[in-house]
Amino acid sequence: MDNKNRKLSLLMDFYELTMANGYFKNGHKDTIAHYDLYYRSAPDGAVFSIAGGLGSVIEYVENLRFDEEELEFLSNKGIFEEEFIEYLRNFKFECDIRAVREGSIIFPNQPILTVRGPFVQAQLLETMLLILINHQSLIATKASRIVRAAQGRTVLEFGSRRAQGPDAANLGAKAAYIAGAKGSANTLSDFEYGVPALGTMAHSWVQSFDSEYEAFKTYTQTYPNNAILLVDTYNTLKSGIPNAIKVFDEVLKPLGIENPGIRLDSGDLAYLSKEARKMLDEAGWPKASIAASNSLDEFKIRDIISQGGKIDTFGVGERLITSKSQPVFGGVYKLVAVEKDGVVTPKIKVSENVEKITTPGLKQTYRIYDKDTNKAKADLITLIDEEIDESKPLTIFHPIHTWKRTTLENFYVKPQLVDIYKNGKLVYENPSIDEVRAYAKEELDTLWDEYKRFDSPQIYKMDLSEKLWTLKNDLLNEARDK
Repeated sequence: MDNKNRKLSLLMDFYELTMANGYFKNGHKDTIAHYDLYYRSAPDGAVFSIAGGLGSVIEYVENLRFDEEELEFLSNKGIFEEEFIEYLRNFKFECDIRAVREGSIIFPNQPILTVRGPFVQAQLLETMLLILINHQSLIATKASRIVRAAQGRTVLEFGSRRAQGPDAANLGAKAAYIAGAKGSANTLSDFEYGVPALGTMAHSWVQSFDSEYEAFKTYTQTYPNNAILLVDTYNTLKSGIPNAIKVFDEVLKPLGIENPGIRLDSGDLAYLSKEARKMLDEAGWPKASIAASNSLDEFKIRDIISQGGKIDTFGVGERLITSKSQPVFGGVYKLVAVEKDGVVTPKIKVSENVEKITTPGLKQTYRIYDKDTNKAKADLITLIDEEIDESKPLTIFHPIHTWKRTTLENFYVKPQLVDIYKNGKLVYENPSIDEVRAYAKEELDTLWDEYKRFDSPQIYKMDLSEKLWTLKNDLLNEARDK
């Protein structure tokens, strides 16, 4: 939602403020921190995700400031230095931010977004960056799976009323559209972001009339160019579809309109859609469309299609807008280096849980593409000053099972992280939502189908350069010896 008139500056974990105050009080307010934002595993057993939320991050940063009411609240806590409160009063964003473009294919454990800036500022960004990136990447990823399951049929986001609050509904609709949904039932997402708002009728419309026929006829007369009739209020096959056909014949045929539709919202959608298609075709309405809704997800849609279902449009609600099957994206924000007097010191977090061990240092991710197919072959995370010579064979290796090696030839590379802010100034031209949507489709097309499978997808190669691997291994050994 529009952040310009909303107070979101204090939407952060309280420890971010206490730590920032501590850095300020103990002489570290000007020490430079480097943070990586990344996620550890893709939802639903997938191998990749779709990056979302960058536009919202920019909107948040552009409006990040603390007003007097907020400063008074913090001062009354009695634990913050007056100099820190004054610093917030005159807050000026000074960080560098790099990020992958919204709509990018992203893999686990590679930076989605990086922050370089004074410890005080870099720390205060943590919660909002994670909120925005985690949620929108989650919904975009789920929507992409559902759109792919539909195999070219229209998918609409129908979940606003089941979302966890207005922001989840609105930003979720935006993320779903970016990932390939054709529109949303959410009108506000159309007003704010340009996500096409679409809808039909409710069961209450049908119930409000003395007969189903009268309800259909009145609606069709009111919206002849959008006559999508909900046919399952009473009996889909015995009354709903016959009444719809009767109304189409009486109202639309004289107007020369050939493409009305029906919507199914309950029952065996595969069977009912096949029967509906026969009835519509036999009645002379071959161009009439069939839409369906009712707790759909990628697996139900796949089953309906495999059973010969004749559905043209899927309205997907709660299982998309909440990513019901796995409703947490799991992005994290970790310190990877400290910079003082121009000297950068890499930092590592060690854990008994191997997946929680961080990768230290300032990094770039390169995606490696086959020159003949333009398909992605692997990702290589390097130290930021490394370059890849595209004219020479490149050998990469698994960062854990180092004996697994692959030599790549006939390739080109693209850096994934681009500059968003430099010294607090926005240097990135934020694309329109339709440009992001088109880019997301292009990105998906660079992946082989084997990586897109819902069941047992092929594992994508995502490795560390030798220099980065050596740095990480050396720091692990140092930590072990402490």
